[in-house]
Amino acid sequence: MSPPDGRPLELDGATLRHMGLQVLDKLATWVDATPSRAVLRTEGSRRAAQRMKEPVPESPTPFRRLLARVMDDVVTIGLDPASPGYLAFIPGGGLPHAALADLLTGVVNRYTGLWRPAPGLVQLEVSVLRWLCEWVGYSDPKAGGLLTSGGSIANLCGVVAARQHASTDDLRKLVCYSTAQAHSSVVKSARTAGLHASQVRTVPHDAVFSMDVAALKACIEEDRSAGQVPFLIVANAGCTPVGAVDPLTELARVRDEHGLWLHVDGAYGGAFVLTERGRQILRGIHRADSITLDPHKGLFLPYGTGAILVRDRATLRDAFTVSATYLPEPDAHPDHWDFADMGPELSRPARGLRLWLPLKMHGVGVFRSQLDEKLDLAAAACTRVAALPHVRIVATPTLSLFAFVVEPPGMDPCQATRRVLSAVGRRRRVLITGAEVHEPGRKSSVFVGRVCVLSFRTHAEHIDALIEDLTAAVAEVAGAQ
Repeated sequence: MSPPDGRPLELDGATLRHMGLQVLDKLATWVDATPSRAVLRTEGSRRAAQRMKEPVPESPTPFRRLLARVMDDVVTIGLDPASPGYLAFIPGGGLPHAALADLLTGVVNRYTGLWRPAPGLVQLEVSVLRWLCEWVGYSDPKAGGLLTSGGSIANLCGVVAARQHASTDDLRKLVCYSTAQAHSSVVKSARTAGLHASQVRTVPHDAVFSMDVAALKACIEEDRSAGQVPFLIVANAGCTPVGAVDPLTELARVRDEHGLWLHVDGAYGGAFVLTERGRQILRGIHRADSITLDPHKGLFLPYGTGAILVRDRATLRDAFTVSATYLPEPDAHPDHWDFADMGPELSRPARGLRLWLPLKMHGVGVFRSQLDEKLDLAAAACTRVAALPHVRIVATPTLSLFAFVVEPPGMDPCQATRRVLSAVGRRRRVLITGAEVHEPGRKSSVFVGRVCVLSFRTHAEHIDALIEDLTAAVAEVAGAQ
C-alpha cells in the first residue's frame, strides 16, 4: 500500500519494511567487514566533506540512492571506533543490538521526559537505572539517576546538584577541586553552572596520578581562610589521559569532614565495578554523592549513552525541577520518575531500551567477562610494550588503559612519541593516541602514548597487531635520527 496522495510522509508498513531491509542489508555487510576494515582512513577527507556542502533540496531523491551515498561515501572516511584495533581515546564499541532498540523507540516515538505519557518505557528505564545503582553500591531505594547523552551532561548534572547543595547562593564564592587529569567537561560544567574556570582548583596528584589527599585538605583550608566556599570534589574513576583512579574512600572522608559534595567521574572506568578486580580498585565509589557512568564506553553501547547516578534522587529534583501548567501533574509514587525534573532536558529520546535490550538478551555475566578480558589484555599489552627498546611506561594499567613514552638516545621524547603514534596509525591496523601529562618528579610535562583496551571486538590477536606495529614504528623512528 502506498501513502495517500498528498501525504507523502505517511509511510505504510510495506514501504517501511522495504526501506528497512535495504538498510539492514547494507549494515550487515558493514558489520561483517568491521574486523578487516582500516581503523583510520583519511585520504579523501576534504573531498568527502566538500561533497556534503549542498543546498537544501526542493525535489525528492530515491531512498536507495541516498542510502548508497551515505554508506559508500560518507561513513567510510575517518576514524572507526567500532574497529577491534581502535585503542585510541576511549573506545565506544557500538553494539548493534542497541541500534535495533533505537529503531524501535524512534518509530514508536514515545515521550519519556515524564512518567504519565509512557509509563512502560519510563519504568523500563527506571529498572535499568536501578541496575546501575546496584552495581555501584547504591542500595538505598532513594538512590536513582538519569540516562544522558554522555558523560559531559552527566558531569554537568553532578556539578549543578552540588551547587544546589552548597551552603551559599553567591556563585562567586564557590570553589571545587579536581586534579589535572580531570576530564575537560568538568571545567565546562562549572562554567555552565555559573562559575569561572579559576574556581576549579587543580589539586596536585601523586606518582600514580591519583589526587593527593593532604594537598586537597590544604587547598580547602586555604580557600576557607580566604572567605571562599569549598563545595565540590570531582574524583576520577579512570581518568582519560592515563586511566588513574583517585583514592575514593579517603576523599569520602574529606567530604564528610568538610561538608562538601563528592562527585566521581567514572565515565571510562565505572563499569569495571561489574568485575571483582574493578570493585577492589574502585572501592569507596558507593560513598560518592553522585557518579557519572558512560555505558557507551564500558558497556560497549553506541555513542549517546551516559548516566548520572545519585545516592538520593531528591538532590537531582531539587536542582532541576521547574513547574509548568501545561505539563501533566507529577506522580507521587516513588518508582514513577519524571526524568524532566532530574536533568536539563524536557524533550529526550527513550534511552532505556538501548541498555535493557542487550542486557536482557545476554545477561550481565557476558558483559562482566568481556570487561575481565579487557583488564587481562591491557596488563599483557603493557608488559609487552615495556619490553620494547627505548620505551618507558609512565602509567601502568590501573584498569585497562596505560601510557608510555618513547625515548631514543639523542631525540626529544615528545617528538619521538608523536612520530611513533603516527607511524602506527599509517599501518591502519590499530590506532593509539596521546596526551600531555605532568609527570611527578619532572619539571615539565611529558607527551605520552596511550593504549586503551575497551572494545568488545578487541581480543588477543589485536594486541599482537599492536605490538608488531609498535615494534616496527619504534625501530623506524629510532633509526631515522
